[in-house]
Amino acid sequence: MVLLQIARQLQDLGSLGGILYWESPPAAKCQGLPWVRAGEAAMKAGDTYVVPEGWPNALVLGLKRGCRTIVYCQNWSYLFHGLEPGIHWRDLPVEFLAVSDPVAWHMEQVLGKQPPIIRPALDTRLFHPPASKPGGTLRIGFMPRKNKALAEQIRRIFEERNPRAGVEWIPIHGLDRPGVAEALRSCHVFLVTGFPEGCPLPPLEAMACGCLCVGFTGFGGWDYMRQVEPHGYAPHGYALRDVPWGGNGWWSADGDVLGVVVGLERAVQALPQGSAILAQMAQTVATYGTDDQLGEIVAALPQGKTVR
Repeated sequence: MVLLQIARQLQDLGSLGGILYWESPPAAKCQGLPWVRAGEAAMKAGDTYVVPEGWPNALVLGLKRGCRTIVYCQNWSYLFHGLEPGIHWRDLPVEFLAVSDPVAWHMEQVLGKQPPIIRPALDTRLFHPPASKPGGTLRIGFMPRKNKALAEQIRRIFEERNPRAGVEWIPIHGLDRPGVAEALRSCHVFLVTGFPEGCPLPPLEAMACGCLCVGFTGFGGWDYMRQVEPHGYAPHGYALRDVPWGGNGWWSADGDVLGVVVGLERAVQALPQGSAILAQMAQTVATYGTDDQLGEIVAALPQGKTVR
């Protein structure tokens, strides 16, 4: 989805030469973009060729033609995915982009140079708060596909510690994006169980829909995640970038299920007077718009013909 966002931005700038596909043409929802079969791409020296991490064999198309070849890393944990043993990034004539500040920091530690950043853009026309949250039973949304077993542990521990708490657990799964937005608007709290992550969008979408957020950061989430608790968990070695917002969630180390449960309990306690946290969430969301992404694209990529 983020690759398509960037492609559309480049198309609007007049800088998109094409988007390569390998096995079959794109789905109908992706029409309106210049799709090109990889074997038929007319790339040449001077073009810029952007490839997502995890597909190192695809780099050959650009390298053979003398293109400026860039690896766009959307998840730090996949930086070496698919790279054959004995092959090192330092020996390849490629450049890099990162999806977030934590990913860029990680790549600097590994590769010796910090790459430019292009972040995802949040669709606030789709993801926005409701006029009011539902009354009655507390609704906690979560995505089962994100570390399902840990999500179940968190639920069991929470219910064991809070036997009188009336909670409805809302699995958000198998929905299209409008369906996800509607589900998030119906929830009071969003449980974040995904890791590792590059710049996770679901917590941002949940914030945009007015959910208090609790859970894991995946490391990449530290691009925007900030602790409500003044002495909460912080990542080791990585200094958080300066941002204009404050605490926007209760964040725990990846895999720390008991820490997440404690965060859930504190989020539930904060719900009746959570307006200050909601304001920080809104400020967070406001900096991940299409215009913000466009500025990063213009800074990171040349305005010539670009082929992905």
